Amino acid sequence: QIQLVESGGGSVEAGGSLRLSCVVSGYDYSRYSMAWFRQAPGEVHEGVAAMNADGSTAYKDSVKGRFTISRDKAKNTLYLEMNNLKPEDTASYYCVADPGPIFTPMGWVEWAGLDEWGRGTLVTVSS
Repeated sequence: QIQLVESGGGSVEAGGSLRLSCVVSGYDYSRYSMAWFRQAPGEVHEGVAAMNADGSTAYKDSVKGRFTISRDKAKNTLYLEMNNLKPEDTASYYCVADPGPIFTPMGWVEWAGLDEWGRGTLVTVSS
């Protein structure tokens, strides 16, 4: 059974940094596209950073230059390095996986169309 377990969330002040981790088990994760989505209170899920199975990456415009997605295949772990955090980054962050691409030139796959996701980890940024 596929499992995605996130960790690394917490409370930081604006300008601070956090690194989220997602340990993957139950399948050959190297063949899947992976991503981080987030959901702020009262908002819908939105894609933040994605890495397709071919290694290509994409970011939400508002996090470009601040967030970096990476994966360690030997550890079956996906990471999201978040720097210069802003109050508007406050949200629950979810690790997701899909056998197909998560982003294409036409745009991102929506949350409802994704195959697997974890339970999330909360990030709170205070001003």
